[in-house]
Amino acid sequence: MVDQTKRSLLAAAGAGMVLGIAGARGSVAKAPSESRLKLIGTEEHFATPEYIETFLKLTANSTSLGDQYARMFVSKPESRRLLTDFDLRIADMNRYGVDLLLLSLVAPGVQAFSPEEGTALARSVNDEMAVIIKQHPGRLAGLAAVAPQDPHGAAQEVDRAIAQLGLNGIVINSHTNGEFLDDPKFWPIFDACVRNNAAIYLHPTFPPDAMIVPYEKYQLQGALMGLGAECSLHAARLIFGGIFDRYPELQIVLGHGGEGLPYWLYRFDNIHALLLSVKAPGMVPLKRRPSDYVRSNFYVTTSGMFWNPVLEFCVKAVGADRILFAVDSPFENLGEAADFMRNSPLSAKDKALIAHGNAQRIFQIKM
Repeated sequence: MVDQTKRSLLAAAGAGMVLGIAGARGSVAKAPSESRLKLIGTEEHFATPEYIETFLKLTANSTSLGDQYARMFVSKPESRRLLTDFDLRIADMNRYGVDLLLLSLVAPGVQAFSPEEGTALARSVNDEMAVIIKQHPGRLAGLAAVAPQDPHGAAQEVDRAIAQLGLNGIVINSHTNGEFLDDPKFWPIFDACVRNNAAIYLHPTFPPDAMIVPYEKYQLQGALMGLGAECSLHAARLIFGGIFDRYPELQIVLGHGGEGLPYWLYRFDNIHALLLSVKAPGMVPLKRRPSDYVRSNFYVTTSGMFWNPVLEFCVKAVGADRILFAVDSPFENLGEAADFMRNSPLSAKDKALIAHGNAQRIFQIKM
């Protein structure tokens, strides 16, 4: 039986299992060979000891539900080890034949702090991430943390993290204090991402205060539903707000099978056209169909969604060249994810794109 505290941690982390320590499930990988499918995991969380201590200190009096759950998680020694012990992570990768993990700071990242604190902590975390990557050549890459609550500081950190530290993209944990990235005040971040050819991994977080109350019963605010609902709302705001007409080169990555977004493509096109035709208030005319932006400006990943019907549907809905293998480690099991990808009923070409080819392209990863 999973006790109530672990159920809360599960909801907070957005995981499909509590602390999915590699080795609990999944078969041991065969010895590497030239024909073995190469795997790059693209939603793989980490933390630094400094970040954990700073987070616990600065959120000691926070009333945020997300902060409270995250505090319960990172305060536990086992959780800390899973997020900070890279010898353990590399051993798991070797055991299950995973070639490379793309690291990102565990949610809520630096978005829980004041603008000044968030930007300073992002710089510190990104510096340490770059060191960790260099200590494990060829096995790790990284997404830089930024603090959207300080838009200009975040834009400067995008420039620094990509150009100076050699990181591979950006992670943003969806809304920041109930504000979404379609607000023009955040657009300097998009400017920086476009000029650096840096994709944004839009990772889910708890619904904002204006949205969360109906989700709180039955633990729906977390991984069961609330995280995906919140993140898909954010993605829809970017589409219908015309962000991709303004930034046609901008690339957004969504985890967990696209947070449900691929399922809505027909409905998006149909209802958007209808609302425009009746001049519904607040509608923004777009240059293309909403579904076109999903297929040209979004990638979806397999993180925490190891189910062939979903994978096959996403291939049909958005194309194999728009899907990335991901685990959501250490919250999901590395072995189960690797087995799922290798045994999926896709063509060898599509499987290779999803397993590693697309990640190498969008995140500029050299293996």
